[in-house]
Amino acid sequence: MIKTLRVGMIGYRFMGKAHSNAWRQVNRFFPELPARVELATICGRNAVEVEKARDIFGWQRAENDWRAVVADPRIDIVDITTPNDTHAEIAIAAARAGKAVLCEKPLSRTLAEAKQMVAAVKKAGVVNMVCHNYRRIPAVALAKQMIENGELGSRIYHFRARYAQQWLADPGSPLTWRLKKEIAGSGAHGDIDAHIIDLGRHLVGEITEVCGLMETFVKQRPLPDGGESGRDTKAGAKFGKVTVDDAVSWIGRFKNGAIANLEATRFARGRKNNITFEINGEKGSLFFDFEDMNRLKFFSTDAPAHRRGFTDILVGDCEVHPYAKNWWPPGHIIGYEHTFVNTFADFIAAVVNGRSVHPTFEDGLQNERVLAAVEKSATSRRWVKV
Repeated sequence: MIKTLRVGMIGYRFMGKAHSNAWRQVNRFFPELPARVELATICGRNAVEVEKARDIFGWQRAENDWRAVVADPRIDIVDITTPNDTHAEIAIAAARAGKAVLCEKPLSRTLAEAKQMVAAVKKAGVVNMVCHNYRRIPAVALAKQMIENGELGSRIYHFRARYAQQWLADPGSPLTWRLKKEIAGSGAHGDIDAHIIDLGRHLVGEITEVCGLMETFVKQRPLPDGGESGRDTKAGAKFGKVTVDDAVSWIGRFKNGAIANLEATRFARGRKNNITFEINGEKGSLFFDFEDMNRLKFFSTDAPAHRRGFTDILVGDCEVHPYAKNWWPPGHIIGYEHTFVNTFADFIAAVVNGRSVHPTFEDGLQNERVLAAVEKSATSRRWVKV
C-alpha cells in the first residue's frame, strides 16, 4: 500500500500560496512518488484570513496555533513559511516531535539560530530541507550536470551573480517586517542574496573568504496604517527606522580558487525579480537569466573556432533534461511555481527514504555562515574568513 504523508503548513501568505500549490500538484505531475500527500492543516494567527486561505488553497483544516500543528500525531511533515523570527522555534519543536521539516529560506536570522536548528534535526534524526527552490529550475539543474561532467573544464574561474528587485526603491513604501532586523535578520542580504549564495555553493563549491559592503539607502519609512498588506499608508504617517540593508555587494573566493562577485538589491528600478549568473571555466562558460528561465546559454571552446559563440539551450526535452519528463512536450515552457513542485517531489521521496536531500539545514547553516561573514566584513571594512 502506498504511504500517505500529511502536511501541516505554518503560514499562508505569499510563500504559503506557492507551497500550497506545490503540495496540491506534486502527485499529479510526479505520480511515481512513493507517497501521496494530504493537505491536512494550514496555520496562521489571523483566524478569519487563515480560514479563507484554507478554503482557497484546499487544506482540510485551519489552525491558529502552530504548537497544535506540531503536536498533532496525524502530521508527518511541518512546512514553515512564516517570517524569519519564527523559523528556529517552530523547526526545533517540529524536529523534537519527530516531524520531517521543510523551512523557507533564509534558514534563520542568525548563525546561532541556524546552529541550534541543525543540532535539533540531527538529534531527532528527521529529514530536513531548506526551500531554495531555484536549485530545481531545470536549467540550473542542467548547469550543475554540465559542470560536474567537466564541460566547463576542470577549473572554474568566476561565479558572478546578481539578484535585483525594485520594490523598495520608492521611499514611501512602508516599514514592513522585512525591514526590521529583529524579525528579518537582514534585508536584501538574507532575503535574496541568500538565494544566489546558495546557487554559488551548489554550482561551484564552498566559499572561504569574503569582502563586502552593505547600504541602507532609505533610513526611515512610514509606518503601516494597520492594513493586512502592510503597504498602505496614511497622509502624515509616523516614520520608523529601517534596521536592515537595502543592498549588498561583495567579492570572495571559493575553496577551489574561483572568484565570486555577487550583488543583491531591492533598489533596481525596472527589475521585478531578476536573477542572473555567469560561470566561466577553462573550457567554457554558462549564463542564466531567471527572466528567461527555460533557457541556458553555453559557450564551449570545443566548438570549431569559426563557429564559437554562446549557444541557446531550451531546457525542456523530456528525454534528456532534469525534471522535464514530468511536465510538457519539448518547447512547452514551465514557470516559477513549477520549481516548488520539483523541490517538493524530491523532498517527499527523501521523507519516505528517511534520508535528507539538498539543500539540507546544513546547507542553510553554511549559507548563514557566508551571510554573517559578509555582514562582518561590511561592518569592519576588512576581508573575513567564512
